[in-house]
Amino acid sequence: MLFQFLGGLGLFLFAIKFMGDGLQKAAGDRLREILDRFTTNPLMGVLVGILVTVLIQSSSGTTVITVGLVSAGFMNLRQAIGVIMGANIGTTITAFIIGFDVGTYAYPIMALGAVLLFFFKKNSIQNIGQILFGFAGLFIGLEMMGDGMKPLRGAEAFIDLTVSFSEFPILGVVAGTIFTLIVQSSSATVGILQELYGGGLIPLGGALPVLFGDNIGTTITAILASLGASVVARRAAAAHVMFNVIGTVIFMLILPLFVNYVEWISGVLNLDEKMQIAFAHGTFNVLNTIIQLPFVAAIAYIVTKIVPGEDKTIEYSPKYIDRSLIETSPSIALGQAKEEVVRMGDFAIRGLQESQEFLFTLDSKHIGITEQIEEAINNLDRVITDYLVELSKESLSGNDSKLHHSLLQNIRDIERVGDHVENLVELTQYSVTNRVKFSVEAEEELKEMFNLVLDTVSVAILALDKQSKELARKVLEDENRIDELERVLRKRHIYRLNNGECSGSAGIVFADIISNLERVGDHAVNIAGTILEENL
Repeated sequence: MLFQFLGGLGLFLFAIKFMGDGLQKAAGDRLREILDRFTTNPLMGVLVGILVTVLIQSSSGTTVITVGLVSAGFMNLRQAIGVIMGANIGTTITAFIIGFDVGTYAYPIMALGAVLLFFFKKNSIQNIGQILFGFAGLFIGLEMMGDGMKPLRGAEAFIDLTVSFSEFPILGVVAGTIFTLIVQSSSATVGILQELYGGGLIPLGGALPVLFGDNIGTTITAILASLGASVVARRAAAAHVMFNVIGTVIFMLILPLFVNYVEWISGVLNLDEKMQIAFAHGTFNVLNTIIQLPFVAAIAYIVTKIVPGEDKTIEYSPKYIDRSLIETSPSIALGQAKEEVVRMGDFAIRGLQESQEFLFTLDSKHIGITEQIEEAINNLDRVITDYLVELSKESLSGNDSKLHHSLLQNIRDIERVGDHVENLVELTQYSVTNRVKFSVEAEEELKEMFNLVLDTVSVAILALDKQSKELARKVLEDENRIDELERVLRKRHIYRLNNGECSGSAGIVFADIISNLERVGDHAVNIAGTILEENL
């Protein structure tokens, strides 16, 4: 009995994930874009949360993506709370799917899915095959679990346990929470509950508290995803827990009324036992969202107090550009674009600083920060470029046209600096993995090179901001110093290699680091060149 139940549970969990992955592939990379673009307020967040969760069939998946977006700065806490509420509603779709008796057709559906997976090479067809295969596996796993649990009907200990859920509903909440914490899928635990209730193994008054507990237990995935993430991400996970706990408390207080409602709606709509649980699950999450949505600001305030700390999240979204200015005031719009490019340059400077810190401290926290910075630079690259392309359709003065052209070039150079930062971090990671040690002399030389390049890039971005030719000329002078320093350091490096003062692997990493830094200096010169209007 236990083996059959565990095998069915394993198949169910695999099928849910397999189907969700197929749906996600079919949807393409637009899920993150949808979450980023359309969650302008909590209500829109709810709608987007429902849509994305229906698409990937996993509220945990949606909340993990949301926590990632919050951590990255794409979404604020209030928007995230709305998405989480919507995800809770979206996940009830799985319970409704299970409520329909399509188990008879599960095997031919699985066979069709297998054919599409193994006999077609087109990705879109394989994605459909994966969805069908997972969909069928979901019902086969449920059937296995149901058959495995049938002997429990005569087990006196189990009967006493389920009766106690009705007499002491809090035990049902605890049981639902713990089981969902273990399997990390509320869809799985709700599916099992549907089988138990459908098989007459648990009364409705005992099943509903377990259902409420399932909703609390599913928050573990968001909590795990937020560990090590930003303060705002941890607050989003805390809001998820708070939302479901408050909902459970409310519905536990009106449990007898809710039981009567489910029995009444079941009689009116002639629902079977599985569909009764599905309706109860849907009603719980929809009403819970309606009740708490007006208090999103209060929830955000409370979790900010519960999870203290300074928010160091990097804001990926643009701060200055306004599309409404493109047609009305092209010159002002161009000025705003310049401010955004300067902000992009500031990110590049910070990325260099973080890569330097990582090289000399080997503290892994700098890796996460540089990854965020790189993503921020890439996002601003896309947004500002699109903005400038749109702006080019408008009538610009001669000077504005020159600035417009320069900014497009500046964006490319700043983005390349971001790429070199990524290379520098990867070189340090390589040195850590392979236990590469630099000599004291080599470390001092790297610090000197880093500091000179950082100063040069900082002056270049300041020159861009001020449109200062004087500062731009200083960048050219500093670049000559960078080139000369690189030549000197390479000679010293070869000398140390020849004298056995450093290992071959350390020498390779050293050479690659100074090469990347020299190229960063070249990009600083390119930025200065656009200001001096020289062909560099």
